[in-house]
Amino acid sequence: MEGANRAKVAKTHRCIINLNTLLYTQLKNPHLRNMFKSNLKRTSSLLLIGTLGLLALGNVSANNIVGDGYMDETDMVAVSFWLATAMMLASTVFFMLERQNVAPKWRTSMTVAALVTGVAWYHYTYMRKHWEAFETSPLVMRYIDWLITVPLQVAEFYLILAAIGAATAALFWRLFGASIVMLVAGFLAESDEFADGATWPLFAVGVAAWLYIIYEVWAGEAKESVSGASEGTQFAFKAMAVILTAGWIIYPIGFIMGERGGASDIEFLNILYNIADVINKTAFGMMVWYAATMDTKASGSEE
Repeated sequence: MEGANRAKVAKTHRCIINLNTLLYTQLKNPHLRNMFKSNLKRTSSLLLIGTLGLLALGNVSANNIVGDGYMDETDMVAVSFWLATAMMLASTVFFMLERQNVAPKWRTSMTVAALVTGVAWYHYTYMRKHWEAFETSPLVMRYIDWLITVPLQVAEFYLILAAIGAATAALFWRLFGASIVMLVAGFLAESDEFADGATWPLFAVGVAAWLYIIYEVWAGEAKESVSGASEGTQFAFKAMAVILTAGWIIYPIGFIMGERGGASDIEFLNILYNIADVINKTAFGMMVWYAATMDTKASGSEE
């Protein structure tokens, strides 16, 4: 009996050695090695997407909402929250899948684009519940979301320039600092943390910081650095600058409308903010993806 067990162990050991030898031999083949790496990356992406899907199902099926847990289809604010939540999740999945199809120098930018929409999706699941439960603006949650995603969006300008080797650390810190000033001033103005007389001065500080960011991307160092980039990168950079200018102007308009204080104004404010978030975050990421794919194709054709 003991001899039979020893023979089985020896046979298993030989099988393991043979399998390791086969794998080592096969992976020495460059084509097979690249295929193995590609499959591993694809599997990692699918696992991440599967995790996001489970989280999404958990949030959709949550039963801690006041009332019956169903959205009122006549409530356009609630509808806009649901649409924003779905769009953010879809964008995150798309950016994570496409990350494997671009050159390595663009993958950080694609990751950040996915982070922007992914973080927004997570926060929107809670903002949606907040509105359905209380029908009041989820101000704190919205600014928490912006405090994370807006600096990441601004940093995308730096990352695009870094991908083509034309970025400086000073540019990153100027853009990052201006975005923080813009958000903190906006929150203090909108939350009425100070006396009423401070609301509009704080609003003016936030708008000034936004205008400074606009200056940097249209006429400052960022604009000068991208002038020597590829055609696809320049197009994407300009499109992102247009989004930052025309898309972000929606937020101060919404703030002004919300300051009127009526119930209809609060509803309009939230619908406007939700639409702006979907357009700005998703379109911003799409421009990064466009620049990455165009630059990757151009690099491949040159080789």
